[in-house]
Amino acid sequence: MHKIQCQCGALSGHVRGAGTCSRVVCYCADCQAFAKFLGRAGDVLDAQGGTEIVQLAQPRVVFSQGKEHLAAVRLSDQGMIRWYAACCNTPLGNTLPDPKVSFIGLIHSVLNRAKMAEDFGKNIAIVNVDSAIGEPKPKQKGLPGMIVRFLWIILSMRIGGKYRNSPLFTESGEPVVSPVILSGEELNNLKNTL
Repeated sequence: MHKIQCQCGALSGHVRGAGTCSRVVCYCADCQAFAKFLGRAGDVLDAQGGTEIVQLAQPRVVFSQGKEHLAAVRLSDQGMIRWYAACCNTPLGNTLPDPKVSFIGLIHSVLNRAKMAEDFGKNIAIVNVDSAIGEPKPKQKGLPGMIVRFLWIILSMRIGGKYRNSPLFTESGEPVVSPVILSGEELNNLKNTL
């Protein structure tokens, strides 16, 4: 059981059980913009703008307290749902808007960094390096394996309807909180300040 907790401790829970997961550092401009939106770039991004994420099945995430602090944003009307704890603006993770695609990319800021290798493995994929800050850019690695694990997570949650046990979506498939959708201007402003 791996503990999940926002920075102020108001929202907490855990990742239950074992299962397929991927550790990845994503350098995409959207992950950078999300950290900037929350005012957490210094806590979340590495020196080149990377965010460390653990991808796993949504039903493995359990919130034991503070679920009322859950909030969400979409960087565009077609973007991922990016979840955070509104009590202290700690980023939690990213999901697709379709509840049947039942994965979450949990952001390291809510995880126990000291136990990440033990609980989620030592291999870390490096992706979306074109958006990394500075030179030389990090070298992309591990993408094929990450894709295979991602597809397995989705498929395993579809079988038997396990995706319906997500703490982030209602039985009717709506997010448990309505995401704020940023305007194009708001998103451009975030990306231009990176």
